[in-house]
Amino acid sequence: MVSKIVDSYLQIRRATGCGLQAVEPLLRNFAKFADDRDQHYVVAQAAIEWAGQSQSPFQRDRRLKTVIRFARYAHAEDIRHEIPPDGVFGTQPRQRPVPFIFSVDEITRLMNVASRHHLRNTLLPHTYNTLFGLLAATGLRVSEAFNLRMDDITPDGLLIRMTKFRKTRLVPLHETTTAALEQYIAKRRLVSSPENYLFISLRGNRLCYRSVCGVFHSCLRAAGIQRQTSVPRPRLHSFRHTFIVRALENCPFEPDRINQHMLALTTYAGHSSVESTLWYLEATPHLLCGIAKAWEAFVWGGGQ
Repeated sequence: MVSKIVDSYLQIRRATGCGLQAVEPLLRNFAKFADDRDQHYVVAQAAIEWAGQSQSPFQRDRRLKTVIRFARYAHAEDIRHEIPPDGVFGTQPRQRPVPFIFSVDEITRLMNVASRHHLRNTLLPHTYNTLFGLLAATGLRVSEAFNLRMDDITPDGLLIRMTKFRKTRLVPLHETTTAALEQYIAKRRLVSSPENYLFISLRGNRLCYRSVCGVFHSCLRAAGIQRQTSVPRPRLHSFRHTFIVRALENCPFEPDRINQHMLALTTYAGHSSVESTLWYLEATPHLLCGIAKAWEAFVWGGGQ
C-alpha cells in the first residue's frame, strides 16, 4: 500500500532534519486517496486527479510537486511506481500576501484576553498570556517557542536549539520580557510534568499547534481584533511578522548603521541570510513610506 511507502519516505526525511509540517499532511492524504482505490503503487493519473481536487491553482501545483518528489523516491525503490509529469497545472508563481501586522494595543488586548482563559485555576491562562507575549517580544518561530525547555532559559537570554536550519542561537531578552518570563516560570515550577518543556498543556505535555491555534483565534474574537480588508487573517506567525517589520521600521537610514542593523536582526531572527530578512520589506506600506521620504530628502535636500 502507498501509505507504507509514505511512512518510509517521511522517516528518511525526518532523519535528515527536514521539516515536514506542510509535507506530511499532504502525503498522508494522497496515500489515503491511493489506498482507498486499492493502488499499491503511485499512479500518475491518480496523483493528478488528487492534486486537482484543490480549488486554488497554486495549491494544485504544490500538491502535485509534493507527490512528484515522493514518487521519485518510490520509483528508485521500485520502478512500478510512476512519476507524474510536472507542469500539468502550469507554473504558479507564489504571491506574497500582505501579512497581518499587530498594533501594540492589539497585542495588549490579546494578552489580556488570554490571561482570562476559562480554566482560570490552572496554569493555562499564564501559559497563553506568556506565550503570546514572548512571541510578540522576540519574533521567535512558533515551533521554537513550543520547543523551549526550562533549562533553555539562561541569564543571557533564550537558548534556541537546532532550529529550522539546524542552528543553535542565543536570543537576548529585554528586561521587561525577562521579568514577565520569570513570573511565569515561578508558576510553571509548581506544576509537575513528565517533560521539561517551558510551555505545557493541561496534561503536562508539549503544546499542540492545533490546540494553541484554536485558543489564539478565540482570543482574537474576544479581543475584537478583526481581519483587515485585503489582508489575510491574523495567524500565530503574525507575531513574527510584526516583530521583524517593526524592527525594520526602526532601522536608521545611515548606510553603515543599516548594514549593522540588518546583520543583527538576521542573526536574532535565525534567518539563513540577510535576503530572508529583507523579504519583510515588502510586508508593509510604512516601510515603503520611510524609503520614499528618505529618497525625497536625498533628491530635494542634497543628502548623501
